[in-house]
Amino acid sequence: MILQGIAFYVFAALLVASGVMVISARNPVHSVLFLILAFFQAAGLCLLMGAEFIAMILIIVYVGAVAVLFLFVVMMLDINFRELRQGAMEVLPLGALVGLILLAELAAVLGGWIVAPNVAAIAGAPTPAIDQVSNTQALGRLMYTQYVYLFQASGVVLLIAMIGAIVLTLRHRPGVRKQNIGAQISRRREDVVVIRKVPTGEGV
Repeated sequence: MILQGIAFYVFAALLVASGVMVISARNPVHSVLFLILAFFQAAGLCLLMGAEFIAMILIIVYVGAVAVLFLFVVMMLDINFRELRQGAMEVLPLGALVGLILLAELAAVLGGWIVAPNVAAIAGAPTPAIDQVSNTQALGRLMYTQYVYLFQASGVVLLIAMIGAIVLTLRHRPGVRKQNIGAQISRRREDVVVIRKVPTGEGV
């Protein structure tokens, strides 16, 4: 128990420190690397709680795919961060207002959860006995029954993020020849094929 407590505090401290560095690092590539470190610490906390499936998902999906995708997108965007920082003070009041609204929403959710009369029954109902259902089976049963709509909504959010990354990295450069599928399909045979009779022994 002592080693488990020490491991918890080590993972938690590194997770908080990594989260702070994600939003405070000046280089966006360093922010993504700190984000990967935060994912590893969160996976360690999940292992301590016995949620080994979620820990593996964090490493395989988030570190192996999402964080690497973030890294490539940040490196390909080639954004002038000096110009962005110059205009940051102009939108600071709006950002502070949005932050206060989100903080108020979180406080309302947590306050409603704490003062709910049947909070113990709600918290204990979705969790089956450990000796009856495995961790992965319990998570899948809960995700695809009670939270199936939220699961589908998260997929839509990821799809929109992927489309946004493609749009941001799409660049139109003058003088670059591109393939026009519509023009290729709509052209006629007589416009592109010329048949000539060449006399025997003579060239074209």
